[in-house]
Amino acid sequence: MTTKTKRNYVLIMMCVLLVCVVMLTGCANNYSSEEEQEIAATEAVDDSVEEEPDNSSEIIEVVPEMVEADWSSYFNGLNGTAVIYDAASQKYTIYNRDIAVARSSPCSTFKIISSLIALENGIIEPENSTRKWSGEIFWNEDWNRDIDFYEAFRTSCVWYYRQVVDDIGKDLMQKELNRLQYGNCDISDWEGQLNTNNSNRALNGFWIESSLMISPKEQVEVMERIFGKGSDYSEETQNELKQVMLMPEIDGTDISIYGKTGMGKSNGIVVDSWFTGFAESKTGDIYFCVRLGRTDGMNVSSSLAKEIAIKVASDYCA
Repeated sequence: MTTKTKRNYVLIMMCVLLVCVVMLTGCANNYSSEEEQEIAATEAVDDSVEEEPDNSSEIIEVVPEMVEADWSSYFNGLNGTAVIYDAASQKYTIYNRDIAVARSSPCSTFKIISSLIALENGIIEPENSTRKWSGEIFWNEDWNRDIDFYEAFRTSCVWYYRQVVDDIGKDLMQKELNRLQYGNCDISDWEGQLNTNNSNRALNGFWIESSLMISPKEQVEVMERIFGKGSDYSEETQNELKQVMLMPEIDGTDISIYGKTGMGKSNGIVVDSWFTGFAESKTGDIYFCVRLGRTDGMNVSSSLAKEIAIKVASDYCA
């Protein structure tokens, strides 16, 4: 092989090697690019999976059914409302809806709430609950003596509960009313100066024709928050309350009824009356409230509100 031929051979081989190097580099770059694209695509899929919301544990809230009832026969011409909440079927039954959602002073039905808060926080200890009478003569003979928790609740003794509320204090009272979602939760008139019936502090408070207001429908909802299955309150507190709220046995029924009366006045005239509570029966618990408004020439006493409520609840559970 001549020298020239050798030189040409070497040049050809160098060209071949150069072409191979270029091709290999291109393949490597292509592989890297494809690999990067695959990784990027995988990451994009992973990101989309992570961003997808997990609805597996989402709670669907059930809105209770609300039906109108004609309970006019129970009221016999009186201006009033009745509300029943059936916990088992999650259903409200309401007579006179406009009145059922209108707020007014809870008056003595609030003794359920002040008792609840005092019992739960150790302010009332039922076996050591007697408070001394000041000696002031009140219109109710049952209040003119030393009195304990059970008698104070039964006789609706205002001076006893004025002391209990003061012992609870504004901060705890506000916290607990917010917790219960109790009407407008307004305790701003702590002393009850808005009450037009008397100026005696021992017989006044924010819950007596004053700043605190609640509707019959809200009363029912509060009862369920206290005594229902989801209650935040201790079994001991609930049992103590049930003991003082229990009504005498009702002939011909197998239900137990618990409740508290209330009566509101304006300038000395009775303007409304309440009975609110709950009933236990074989078919489940119901929570109820009856409120009577002023009706010219007709009795709107709290005892009548209680009578109507017991009839409505008993017939509903029958």
